[in-house]
Amino acid sequence: MTRLRVILLGGPGVGKGTQALRLTEHFNIPQISTGDMLRSAIAARGALGLNAKKIMDAGQLVSDDIIIALVKERLTHDDCNSGFLLDGFPRTLAQAEALTQAGITLDYVIEIKVNEQEIIKRITGRRVHVASGRVYHIDYQPPLHDGVDDITGEKLILRDDDREEIIRKRLHVYHEQTLPLVQYYQVQSRRDALMFSSVDGTGSVDEIFKRILEVLSKEES
Repeated sequence: MTRLRVILLGGPGVGKGTQALRLTEHFNIPQISTGDMLRSAIAARGALGLNAKKIMDAGQLVSDDIIIALVKERLTHDDCNSGFLLDGFPRTLAQAEALTQAGITLDYVIEIKVNEQEIIKRITGRRVHVASGRVYHIDYQPPLHDGVDDITGEKLILRDDDREEIIRKRLHVYHEQTLPLVQYYQVQSRRDALMFSSVDGTGSVDEIFKRILEVLSKEES
């Protein structure tokens, strides 16, 4: 594979971050994070960065136009010659359309699919040791002794944003804002060179990664 320009779609807790890291390492391509780009642009004190800082300091959201401009500039760097994985953008249909209109081409859009109940089980089962950041799971990776860290014996916590009511709100936002991206890219794949595929997001990290590689291999052949 000579080029891989890709985004991963999927609800919270489906493992996008883990698979993104594996893909960028496997194909030696950069993970383009909009958050990282904003911080870099602000630190560089260029026109775009100063404009973004002014907007953020006022407590407002940075416009899609600024994000698109940052993405376009970032993609001119040499490390993007073999492709990139776009992280955190687009999140909405309007952003996806803006990306297309800006002439930013994608080769692959991969949706990682996990049913809602499994997502809730995955996230609400997490337990964290605050001081070290070690993460356990009550079902999949439990501590040696219930409720305490293996190394220090200190109490593990359920983070506020891992509680079921918060997860359900995040899933609602996903279904309303991000799920339409799936339909958008399905349509795009039928009329453009873009390839859209869904993969099963259940099983081990290695199994899911293998499914993604199989999709890319099929599309390449």
